Amino acid sequence: MIDAYEDPGTPDHRGGWHYLWWLVRCQPGRSALGALIASVWMVLLAATPYLMAKAIDEGLEPRDLGMLTLWSAALFLVGAFNAWLSIMRHRTMTRVRMDANFRTVKVVVGHAVRLGAALSRRAGAGEVVTIGVGDVQTIASALTVVGPGVGAIIAYLVVAGLLVSVSPVIAAVVLLGMPVIVGLVGPFLTRLQGAETEYRDRQGVLTARIADLAGGLRVLNGLGGKGLFADAFQRDSQRLREQGYRVGAVTSWVQALGVGLPTLFLAVVTWLAARLAAQGDISIGELVSVYGYVAVLVGPVAFWVECGYMLSRGVVAARRVVRFLSLEPMEDRGTRDAPAEASVLHDPESGVRILPGRLTALAGARPAETAAVLDRVARYTPSKASWGGIPLDEIQLPQIRARILMADHESDVFAGTLYEVMGAPAKAFRGAGNCATSPNEPAPATQPHEAPPPAHITTALHTAAAEDIVQSLPDGLDSPIDANARNLSGGQRQRIRLARALAADPEVLLAIEPTSALDAHTEARVATRLKQARQGRTTVVTTTSPLVLAHADTVIHLVDGKVAATGTHQGLLDYDPAYKALVARDTDAEEPVR
Repeated sequence: MIDAYEDPGTPDHRGGWHYLWWLVRCQPGRSALGALIASVWMVLLAATPYLMAKAIDEGLEPRDLGMLTLWSAALFLVGAFNAWLSIMRHRTMTRVRMDANFRTVKVVVGHAVRLGAALSRRAGAGEVVTIGVGDVQTIASALTVVGPGVGAIIAYLVVAGLLVSVSPVIAAVVLLGMPVIVGLVGPFLTRLQGAETEYRDRQGVLTARIADLAGGLRVLNGLGGKGLFADAFQRDSQRLREQGYRVGAVTSWVQALGVGLPTLFLAVVTWLAARLAAQGDISIGELVSVYGYVAVLVGPVAFWVECGYMLSRGVVAARRVVRFLSLEPMEDRGTRDAPAEASVLHDPESGVRILPGRLTALAGARPAETAAVLDRVARYTPSKASWGGIPLDEIQLPQIRARILMADHESDVFAGTLYEVMGAPAKAFRGAGNCATSPNEPAPATQPHEAPPPAHITTALHTAAAEDIVQSLPDGLDSPIDANARNLSGGQRQRIRLARALAADPEVLLAIEPTSALDAHTEARVATRLKQARQGRTTVVTTTSPLVLAHADTVIHLVDGKVAATGTHQGLLDYDPAYKALVARDTDAEEPVR
C-alpha cells in the first residue's frame, strides 16, 4: 500500500471514470495480481463440477474404486488449493482497496492544504466532510471490479467452453441468457447513479448545516433562533431521508435481481439438462456437471451485478472528488515586489482606501460585504485592488502573505497547548530557563511551565483581554486546547484568535468582527488596547459596535458594498442618518455571549 510519506501522484481529474482508472494505474502490479488470482479462483470453482462428473462417470457408475479415489483426491486437492487462493484473493483486493483509500485521502488533504485559506471560500465544509467520511470508502470499494470483476469474465468464458463439450444447446442457452440477465439490471444501475448523485449532494448540504449548528448553537440559543434553525434542519433531514429511500429502493431491486435472476436461470438450465439426460443425450455425470457449471456461474453473474452497483456508486463519489480537485487556488502570477514602505491599500470595487499607520473601521449593514472588501485587499479573491499603486495580482504572493494578515473571527484553531495555539513551538517555551550554568552543574529545579512566556505573547494576550483565560485554565499556557477551541466559550475563542493574530505582529492586520462575541465591558477594553498596541501600524476592523468605532481613526460606512461616507465615528453620527441608524441598531441588540 501507499506509504504515509509517499507522493500519491498527480490524479487524473478529467472525470469520475478517469479518476478510478488512475487509481488502478497507480498500482498496476497489485491490480494485475488481484485479477489473476480471482480468475484462477473462479475457474477452479468451475473445475469442481468437472471433477465430480469424472468421479461419477469413471469411478462411481462403473464401480471402479481406484478411479473414484483418484478423482476424489483431485477434488480435495483442488478445493484446498482454491481455499488458499480465496485467502490470497481477499488479501490482495484488500490491499488494492486500502491503497485507493489512502491515496485518495492524501490527494484530497494535499489539495485542501494547497487551497489554504481559499478552501472555505471555494467549497463548503459539508462537501469536504462528505468526501472524507463516505466518498473515499465508496471509491475504494469500486475497485473490486479489478479482481472479481475480471475473474467473473474469465470464469464465464471457461464455463461456456466446458458446456460446449457437454451440449451445444445448453451452451447456447447459457451464452445468450447470462448477458440478458446483466442487461436487465443495467437500467437500474443508470437510475441508481442519478439517485445517488442527488443523495450525495443533499448529504453534503445537510452536513454543512450540522457543522454550522454545532458551531453556532450557543449564539442561536441566545438570539432565540434555535427553534427556527431546528425546524429548517428537520425539513432538510426529512428530504434527505426520502431521497435515501429512493436510493434504497433502486439498490434493493439491483441486489434482488442480481441474486434472483441467476437462480431462476439455474432452474431453467437444470430442467433443460434433466430432459436431455432423460432422453439419453447426456450422461448422469454430465447432468451433474451442467448443474455445477451453472451454479458456479451464479457467482460471476452476481459479481458482475455487484461490480456494476459499486462502479455506479464509485463514479458518483469520484465525480465529487474530481470536482473538489478541480478547485484551484488563486494563481500567483505576480512578479513585482511589494511597496518597500507602508502604503495605501485601495479597493476600486468598493471605493475603500486604507491609509497606512491608522486604525480603520469598515461598518456596513451586511457583514458579508465588509468581509468581501478585506478578501479583495488581502488577495484572497480576484480583484483590481492595489497596494501603493501596484495591482495586488502583480505582486509576488509570498510577500503579500508575509506582510498582510487577515484574521477571521471563525478561523480554524488546531488542537494543542494554548502556547502552541498562539503560534510558538512548544519546546521554545518549555526549554526556557532550564539551562545549566556549567556542564557539570545540574539544571535549576524550575519547572518548564514556570518559565515566563515571550513578551510578544504576553502583550498579545493583554491586548485581546485574554489574560483571564490563561489564569482560568489549569496549566495556564500549557493547558490543552481542543480543535477549534471547543473547550472554550465563544467569547474566549474569539479573544484567543485575536491574540494569535496580534502575536504575529503583521505590518497590516485585517480583522473581521474581532469583538462580535464579547460583552460590552470586555469589548471596550479590547478596543482601547488594540489602538494602543497597533499605534502607527495599519489595522482594519469590520464592525458596527460603537465601542470599537469610537476608537477608530477613520470609519468607512458601506452601503450595498460601496463607500457611502467616510469620517470619524462622531462625525458620521452627526451628519449621516443611515450610519446613525446602523450603529443604534447594534447598540440595541442583545448583549453577546462571553
